Amino acid sequence: MPTYTFACDKCKKKIELFMSFANYSDQQKCPDCKKAIQRCYQDDLNNLNGFVRLSDSEIKTLGHLAHRNSEKMSADQKAALHKKHNAYKYEDNGSPLPDGMSRIERGPKTIWPN
Repeated sequence: MPTYTFACDKCKKKIELFMSFANYSDQQKCPDCKKAIQRCYQDDLNNLNGFVRLSDSEIKTLGHLAHRNSEKMSADQKAALHKKHNAYKYEDNGSPLPDGMSRIERGPKTIWPN
């Protein structure tokens, strides 16, 4: 359902309203002062994320599926999943190495100057 941004000239507040296309109306009232509010088209354009949500029948690659599923996750869920899938990189599995080989500790990522 689309989100529409309105601004009240009297209260100087911005209000986001969720409504379907069928229920949309430009004549909205401020919930605080009950005056007519104006639509903020610029704010609505700034809030667009630029991605079109694909339906299940349109998903063709694993990348599309991963992107769609990651949009549904919170930042905490993404962090936990990243930690789970990258834990092997930092743990010592204890298996012996062949003669003449040694383990190298990973350093911090290199940050290149711009």
